[in-house]
Amino acid sequence: MNSLAECACVTNTGAVLLGDSVACDSFDADRPLRVVTHAHADHLGGLRKSIKCCERVVMTPATCELAAIVNPTFKLRNDNILTLEYGKPFKYGNETVTLLKADHIMGASQVLMEDAYGGRIVYTGDFKLEGTPVIDCDVLVVEATYGTPSCRRNFDVDINELLVSMIERRLRGGTVYVFGFYGKLQEVMQLLREAYVDVPFVMSDTVHKVSKVCSTYGMNLGSLTLDTSNEGQELLGGNLPCVAFYHTNARFKVGLKNNRISVSGWEFQNPCRQISEHEYIVALSDHSDFDCLIEYVKRSKAKQVITDNYRSSHGKVLAHEITKRLGIPAVAHPLGKGQTILG
Repeated sequence: MNSLAECACVTNTGAVLLGDSVACDSFDADRPLRVVTHAHADHLGGLRKSIKCCERVVMTPATCELAAIVNPTFKLRNDNILTLEYGKPFKYGNETVTLLKADHIMGASQVLMEDAYGGRIVYTGDFKLEGTPVIDCDVLVVEATYGTPSCRRNFDVDINELLVSMIERRLRGGTVYVFGFYGKLQEVMQLLREAYVDVPFVMSDTVHKVSKVCSTYGMNLGSLTLDTSNEGQELLGGNLPCVAFYHTNARFKVGLKNNRISVSGWEFQNPCRQISEHEYIVALSDHSDFDCLIEYVKRSKAKQVITDNYRSSHGKVLAHEITKRLGIPAVAHPLGKGQTILG
């Protein structure tokens, strides 16, 4: 095995390579193990090819179920699919792979790769610092979604309380539509249930299936109603008090005359922004902002850092800021002109 620094990178196809054996979140023809950190589309690249070609495709049980819902063409009952619980090591040759919790969507994981000499490489996957354990490591590959100093959420209000309060007030006028990505929608559902908002939750078929899986793995979502059911049609058609949950892609198709709230992490100036008479964007994110990314790197005690420049345009900025602020050598991958691999 080469030096640790030479055994971690992000390829031009988005594969996060760890050690000699592991490719995370995209297919790599030279790696026998494929790890899927979570069931969002930008981390499922090349999964069909991985299932066909890799010796093992590794993910948490919840991620396996959610990936099959997000894309039913994935054949996730193959013999080479290995579902691992958090903290359970899997040994392959001289390397050991362990999945550890990431606070993102249900089933999301960080990946720890340990070699025979005790070297530790960690890939964070996508994560929110609150609720995500920081893993000590030698080399860290970190997401960079909000990896620029302008991406800070230093609000003086509790976003969760604000969101719940907004929805409660608008329920007095009938149905409230909430738009977001899978995982974040279920987070909103749980927030409302924990705040004892006891109205019906109505949703599309895919959101319903994702929610059922999240409920199975411990989220408190309460009773869930399909929008195509008699009850769902009666609630939505009569503009009765309920919360309707739809993927963000449906925002311009449903609930156009109702009170509408979109939840997005791309809000940094204000916790809530009104964009039309009845529509708001609330700054709810399932990613760490810039300060939390820097804090994770600091706590990890990493000696070298690679930022994921494939899934974000901020990888280079984050690498620069890590080196400037923490004195830790950092580089963005995939490599651009004039960059060299760490070490």
